[in-house]
Amino acid sequence: MSPISSNRMSKEERAAQVSADLAFLAAWFRSPLKTGAVTSSGRMLAAQMAAMTDPRIPGHLLELGPGTGPVTSALLKHGYPEDRLILVEMNNDFRKRLERRFPNARVVVGDAFDMLRILDNFGVSSLSAVVSSLPLLLLPEEKRHGLLGDAFTRLQPGGGFVQFTYGWASPIPVRDWFSATPSKRLWWNLPPAVAWRYMPAAGAGQKVAGAA
Repeated sequence: MSPISSNRMSKEERAAQVSADLAFLAAWFRSPLKTGAVTSSGRMLAAQMAAMTDPRIPGHLLELGPGTGPVTSALLKHGYPEDRLILVEMNNDFRKRLERRFPNARVVVGDAFDMLRILDNFGVSSLSAVVSSLPLLLLPEEKRHGLLGDAFTRLQPGGGFVQFTYGWASPIPVRDWFSATPSKRLWWNLPPAVAWRYMPAAGAGQKVAGAA
């Protein structure tokens, strides 16, 4: 995958970015371990993550940890209708922002690791993609693998799980039951970042089901 180029931001987009970053900074000061990042995802990173999904694959798109919505906005520009988006956010202030920005999306305050129950509550059995901005490096490996395994049980063929990291290695340690494909490093993102796309390996159904 190649980095996504960005155009100049309009005054409205710059104002929205400043507002989002201030909201993120305030949330980080209150709870740094839960928020994970000091600023919201940059436009190039958000566009790269969206580009690693495919709106032509049927099903809803599940976004974990959308924050103030930079990746959500990129997903809409990439071609996902707002009513196909399910946004799971733990921060109630962010949830209110998301509901105002994306009134046709399904927004829920909840734990991303409870995704299967959340999807069942919405009556959603299949996903086009899962896009995550969670601070996974703070979590044990088995919990990261469990999250990926749960996502795989709902993904349609061709769908993937997209996660970004500021580090150099895969944020989810690679195993033989899935593939991991990185984008090029986005040097102009602050800080520089990489987006990873995870997909089930062929014939890995049993291992996926027992990944947690």
